[in-house]
Formats: sequence, structure tokens, C-alpha cells
Amino acid sequence: MDLDVAAQAAGTLFAALERRARAAPGRTALAAPSLAPLSYGELALHVDATGLRLRELGIGRGDRVAMALRNGPAMAAALLAVAGAATCAPLDPRCRADELAFLLADLAVRAVIVDADGDAPARSVARDLGIDVIELAVERGRAAGLFTLHGRPRPSHDGRPVRPDDIALLLHTSGTTSRPKLVPLLHRNLAASARAIAVTLALGECDRGLCAMPLFHIHGIVAGLLAPLAAGSSVACAGDFSAASFYACVDELQPTWYTAVPAIHQAILAHAPRADAIVARSRLRFVRSSSAPLSPTVMAELEALFRAPVVEAYGMTEAAHQIASNPLPPLPRKPGSVGLPAGARIAIVDEAGRPVAPGGRGEVVIRGPSLMPGYANAGPGVAGAFVDGWFRTGDEGSFDADGYLTLTGRLKDIVNRGGEKVSPREVDDLLAAHPAIARAVAFAVPHATLGEDLAAAVVLRPGASADEQALRDWLRRRVADVKVPSRIVLVDDIPAGATGKVARAELASALADRLGNAQAPARDPIETVVVGVVRDVLGHDGVGVNDNFFALGGDSLQAAEVTMRLQAIFGVELGGAALFRLPSVAELAGFIRAHTQS
Repeated sequence: MDLDVAAQAAGTLFAALERRARAAPGRTALAAPSLAPLSYGELALHVDATGLRLRELGIGRGDRVAMALRNGPAMAAALLAVAGAATCAPLDPRCRADELAFLLADLAVRAVIVDADGDAPARSVARDLGIDVIELAVERGRAAGLFTLHGRPRPSHDGRPVRPDDIALLLHTSGTTSRPKLVPLLHRNLAASARAIAVTLALGECDRGLCAMPLFHIHGIVAGLLAPLAAGSSVACAGDFSAASFYACVDELQPTWYTAVPAIHQAILAHAPRADAIVARSRLRFVRSSSAPLSPTVMAELEALFRAPVVEAYGMTEAAHQIASNPLPPLPRKPGSVGLPAGARIAIVDEAGRPVAPGGRGEVVIRGPSLMPGYANAGPGVAGAFVDGWFRTGDEGSFDADGYLTLTGRLKDIVNRGGEKVSPREVDDLLAAHPAIARAVAFAVPHATLGEDLAAAVVLRPGASADEQALRDWLRRRVADVKVPSRIVLVDDIPAGATGKVARAELASALADRLGNAQAPARDPIETVVVGVVRDVLGHDGVGVNDNFFALGGDSLQAAEVTMRLQAIFGVELGGAALFRLPSVAELAGFIRAHTQS
């Protein structure tokens, strides 16, 4: 790209890249395991040459191009090149064929780029839809990020350089409960966010960031790739994440920091005992976490492992990733908080849109240069995303007296337990503080009279033991009864998407068999009496000794009636919250049995 074109591109993703290439052409831009590094000068030339090649293949400014590529340096360089010549829509190459068909049709792409040596479903789906397929080939022995594109030559209709208000990226948001929304991010949005992250993290020319996130996700694209390049740093590009490859990359490429989601951090911690020597040789100066809540326990374990501060940040696709971040030392990092505004203006408002005072909860709204102009597939479901220029994030949160933002959950995830609102994220954090628990996710389950009830899925630490009742008792000593899940299900793993996020709304159905009622019969006279009382109060016969009273449809008034009847029958003081503490017939009968004189 010559100087005239660079001047026209000021404010685009590539202005900083061109400046770095002119100032220090030999400095490393991309690095990868077992490959020669790629310098800024070489990267700039490669991006420019790839843009010319795309024009030969019929791709010009404004055309939409999907990429379904493996993670790694070629994907990183291709993303830069495609976004520099057209509009880039990176996709997860592991998507199923039916999902890809929907995404490609929704994106209305002109071409799809796939790995030449792979057999990704995107290749056949694109051909079925009549979309051009372009193959990306990496030749053995070439430097990190270099590739060639192969496809059918076609005339290009627009060879003009991209401008700040052109769409650089098109990304779908999660569509677990509705049609995915399509986010258009302009060059100036991405440039602003990359600069904000570079400033927040004090990135310099001597830094090297390890991108552990997939490059089809906004976190990996902006924090993992664009921010280091905006600062003149280098990027260590690994392939698809695994804990073993992460540590190998840390040892070979010696990054000074990395960014990831909590699920990846937890995998890194779990593998740490097998990587003692690598950890000792590492030179990480900080670790960054974003895209999902980071528990204070995981934060503390990471800091102890790497002897470096961990900063949690808050971001979303619509804001080109970063919105807020905890600062690096010497400023304080607050566990459980996502930090100070760092890329957008932030306000907390009530349901009427009025500002909420510090300490009060409300919806997080944002505005600023990194914010998208509006959804590309705007319809009735997304028409109210902007109010008076502020974007409604759908997150609930509050500011403390120091201006640090704490997120208390997604508004749509808040559990309405018979009129009492419970933040499942708060319950996540409470459970994660238990010494036996590695991971916990609370979620809503349908309830006949309360409307919604609270349940939780829990993964125990290796070698640890705990049962549902013990965990509920532990919680009850720390929080109000309404925040104690009626069911805590012990699982081997909590499924998450490719970016590490868990869809709470899907857990109730995914664990339906574990949450179901056992219908076990009474085993002694005490259990027989308790079953009879519960059946009578609830008004149905389907009561087993292991069934949860609230999962059967019971509410607090019915729980009080059961308690009063049993106290009258057995002469045992059960306490006002007996069924919250002892929600099954078996647990109630056990308490009565232990306190009844034989």
C-alpha cells in the first residue's frame, strides 16, 4: 500500500500497520510455533498483495467474504487482508452444515475462503448455495501467516481502498433463544477499540501477546490480534486451543501476556502441575480475562501460578469488544469487578431509562467510538437496542464509589423466584468459593407456582467430594435462603460454546433427566407420614422420598404449612425455613428421626 492509499486509510485498521511497517519494517508482527516469524514489513506487503489477489477473484470493497479457517497465523493474516479489501465474516469452521447454510444465507456473502488441505463443511455448503469457494494454501517452510489464494478469476467491480466508515467485520451474536443478530463493525470501530485495549494494557514494542482465543470471535480478533498490532507488539498465533499446546507455545515463543475466557484459564490451571518447568521459565507480565465472568478463586490461582496480575475486562461484540477493564498495577484490581470504563462511556439506568446512583443496580448502557452503528439485520426484536444514542447491553450491573463496574448478570437470566429476583451469576461466584468446587453455573428451571426456581450445575475439583445437601448447607450459612438452589446437580463437565460461554437457558433441558423426580417410595413409618403430609398439601400423589419439594411445585406458604403439620405430629422443632434446608422427604424424615426420642 503506497503513502497516498495509506493516507486515505487513516482511521482504518491498517493505518497503524502501515506506520509500523514504515518505521520498523524488520520488527516481528506474527510468530507461531516451529515457523519463521513474519515482520511488519512482510505482513504489510502480504496484506496488500492479498488484496490485489482478491480483486482478481472478483472481490472488492463492500463485498462480503466468509472465512471458515483453522486458527493460526494464516487465519490472522487472512483476516487482516480480507477486511482490508472487502468485508470479512469469520466463521467457526466446526459449524454443522445446517448452521453454516443459515449463516451464509444470512450474511449474503460473495465468496467463502476455506483451508485448501481441509474438508470443512463450508466447502460443500457454499457450493450447494452457488457461492464461490476460495482455497487458502500454506506452503511448508514459509514464514508465519504467509499463504496463497486459489479460486476462479472474476472481474472486480470496486478496487477503491477501504475507508473508516466501511464495514470491516460482520459477526453474529449468540442466537440460543432467538434469531442471531448480525453486528457490522466499521474500520473506525475496530481501530478505536484496538487502541483502547493497547492503552489499558500499556502494550509496547517489546510485548508479545499470545492469542489463545479463536479468531472468529471478537475477543480473539480485537484483543488477541488487533490491539498488539496497533501498539507495535508481536502476536503469538497458536492453533486451536489445548492446555498442552498453550504451555508449549509459552515456552517456545515467550509471550509477555495472554488473553482468554475463564474456561480456558481453568484448563490452563488444571494442566499446570505437568508444566512446572515451563511456568518457571515464563515471562508473563500480566494475564487478561474477558467474555465471561471470572471467579475470584480462579483469578487468585492464576496470579499465584504465573506470579503476575490478572485483569478482568468486560466486552461485547456490538462494542468491538472492550467496554471496561480492571487496570494494571499500581492501580487496584478488584476481584469480581470488570473495572473502569476503558473504551466506552458507561451508565447504569433503571427500567425507565433514568440514571441510577452509585451502588444501585440497573441496566448497563454504553456509547462511544467503538460502538457499532446498528444491527445489519435489524427487525422488531432489535429495534429498541438504542435509546437516545445509548446502546442497551442487556447486562445488569452497578458502579461502586470508586467508579468500578460490577456485573450482576444478564437481565434475561435473572431468576424470578416467586417475585424475588436472584442473579444466577452471584450464585455462581458463591458456589465457586467452595473449596471442593472447580466450576458452577446457576440457572432457572420452570416451577408450577413460583414461575421459576433456581438450580445449579457443579463440577468438583479432582479428588474432592461433596454432596448436594452439604453444598446447600454451606450456602445457607452465607446467603439468604432465596439464593440457595433447590437442586444442585453434580456433573463431570458443563458444556460451553467455542468461545467459552455457557448458555444458562439451555441447562434446564440439558439436565432434565438429572432434575427429574425419582418417585422413590417411603422406607419407614416416618417417611410414610412425611410423604402423606406433602401429598396432602400439594394436592397430588406423585411424591417420592427423594423429590425436591419446590421442584414438585411447592411454594413458601405450602412449605410453612408442611412444617407446622409435621411439628404438630412429631413434636420436633423444624424451624421456619425447614423445607429450604431440607427440601426432600428423605431429608425432612432424617432430621425428624435424629431429633425424636426412641
